[in-house]
Amino acid sequence: MLIAKTLGQFIIEKQADFPYAKGELSRLLRDIGIAAKIVNREVNKAGLMDILGEAGSTNIQGESQKKLDIFANEQFISALQSGGECCIVVSEENDEYIYIDSEISKNAKYIVAIDPLDGSSNIDVNVSVGTIFSIYRRKSTNGKATLDDVLQKGVDQVAAGYVIYGSSTMLVYTTGKGVNGFTLDPSIGEFCLSHPNMTIPEDGFIYSINEGYYTHFPDGVKKYIKYCQVEDTTTRRPYTSRYTGSMVADLHRNMIKGGIFIYPITASAPNGKLRLVYECNPMAFIIEQAGGLASNGYERILELDVTELHQRSAIFIGSANMVKRAEEMMKSFSPQITKKSFEGVVNIQ
Repeated sequence: MLIAKTLGQFIIEKQADFPYAKGELSRLLRDIGIAAKIVNREVNKAGLMDILGEAGSTNIQGESQKKLDIFANEQFISALQSGGECCIVVSEENDEYIYIDSEISKNAKYIVAIDPLDGSSNIDVNVSVGTIFSIYRRKSTNGKATLDDVLQKGVDQVAAGYVIYGSSTMLVYTTGKGVNGFTLDPSIGEFCLSHPNMTIPEDGFIYSINEGYYTHFPDGVKKYIKYCQVEDTTTRRPYTSRYTGSMVADLHRNMIKGGIFIYPITASAPNGKLRLVYECNPMAFIIEQAGGLASNGYERILELDVTELHQRSAIFIGSANMVKRAEEMMKSFSPQITKKSFEGVVNIQ
């Protein structure tokens, strides 16, 4: 019987891809993997423990926090603080960045941005949720790392990945040299290589968008949705609509089967809804490394300037040909969309 390669073995094997590193990135990825196992354990017994429901608090975005949001956030921050390879952690659940001031991390070179539990509104109904992470090297060379070290473009990422907690638990990551997926084997407690060299089909037949907000979308998005729904045997339309409310779950499915995930600007979110640092940039890095594309409708996500820790963005991400088509429609029917463009159409909140 062939024994699958574990995440730890794979990371060590690929360490030579980073001649400037001395094992720090490998250990950092290992720490993230350990925290993911702990979160997975709690997610899988959520119905048996008092960790379902609201925590009674809100995050920086004003969103209600679930109990598992807080638990996952604490686990990842704790793992990164104790690992010694990280100088700053930024989380979607925290207002400010967390500077790690300890003896073991005084020479740490890496910064981690994390969405501890993506799609947490699905927790109470037993639908897949996930974790998204992004890793940067600090740019400053003297003194403490600062917010300026965090506000880097997506193209500067050295690694990014996600964990999906579903029928099986998978960790998928890239270090800029392709994408590999690892499935957690609960019998041995290890992530094992199950999806080597993952690629997303160039074309797909699934579109993922919350169509409940259709009347709030710009014309370019409406035109693309109608394009997806019109029958055309040459392009295998109409496409199938699939949307779970978890970016990780929707994109993981589209990564394997081919498809596009769209979270556009709306009247109430004229800058977009998803966070650039914690969601858009890491997922864009992964999808591009798998052969797909990621755009805000006009520009490549990874090229966008990052000016705020909790900056938001629209995103069109997935199979290359589908993203190109959607971007063409945005540029043709919704050129230079701004908040002012929505005035008089629907109420801006």
